[in-house]
Amino acid sequence: MKAVEENKPVTATYDIAQIMGGLYGDGIIGLKGAFSREWARQLGEDINRLYEEALQRPGGALGRGPKRHYVEIHPESIRGFVELATHPWVTAVCEAVLGPDYKIVEIGFDVPGPGAMNQPWHRDFPANEDTIIGRRLNSLAFNLTTVDVTEDMGPFEIAPGTQWDLPFGFEHEMFPPKSNSPRYEARAQRKMPQMGDISARSALTIHRGTANHSDKSRPALVLGVDAPTANNAERHDLQITRAFYATLPESLKQHLTCRLVDELEPIVQGHTIEGLMMGEA
Repeated sequence: MKAVEENKPVTATYDIAQIMGGLYGDGIIGLKGAFSREWARQLGEDINRLYEEALQRPGGALGRGPKRHYVEIHPESIRGFVELATHPWVTAVCEAVLGPDYKIVEIGFDVPGPGAMNQPWHRDFPANEDTIIGRRLNSLAFNLTTVDVTEDMGPFEIAPGTQWDLPFGFEHEMFPPKSNSPRYEARAQRKMPQMGDISARSALTIHRGTANHSDKSRPALVLGVDAPTANNAERHDLQITRAFYATLPESLKQHLTCRLVDELEPIVQGHTIEGLMMGEA
């Protein structure tokens, strides 16, 4: 990778047309081997620890279906947050799609455990006017697996191009009618990333977690990023201690929407997705 010249947009290092074409077309793109396997293994250790702690704390882990949880975390609770948030590809994708004033608003992880069922097809939140009327994407979700995903581990499944679907008949503007399912299944792509890979997607692209038939969990980190016109920060509580904030590079501080605290407080996650609780057969 070529070094990025000082004061030169990092997007110049990557093919902006490919980034824009992928996210405005399929709704998902990826970078193989963005991080080392050792980095991913370390992330996995941190997530496993945080998951065990969250399960012991009332409201610490939100159900996203049978045997499936989501946990929102503090950035400083994992090693490697700065490396993730400042990775040149992450920065390039955010600048290209969301503009230079993008903000990181969420960090957490999903854990589909053994026995997790197919989720219903869904969006992570309702589409707003930027997308429905303006046909613009104003938020992105980055995902990193902490394990090598195999077919039996309940891979993430996505229906390319459906970020532009108008929410006709969608329950809570997020869950499409069952009559749409054959179309999604015909388009569906199952993603089986390996440790060190990273992806970026529109959370509006119709997707689901599939059934985990293995005896292993499939943890995946989630980094949520908004354009200035989005309001997803309202669903989250990104906290950073003043001591940790002081260690961050200035180039990262300007891209954080967070609450500075002296001591970290347990996160009360407000983005419960009730429609995922039952799962599908």
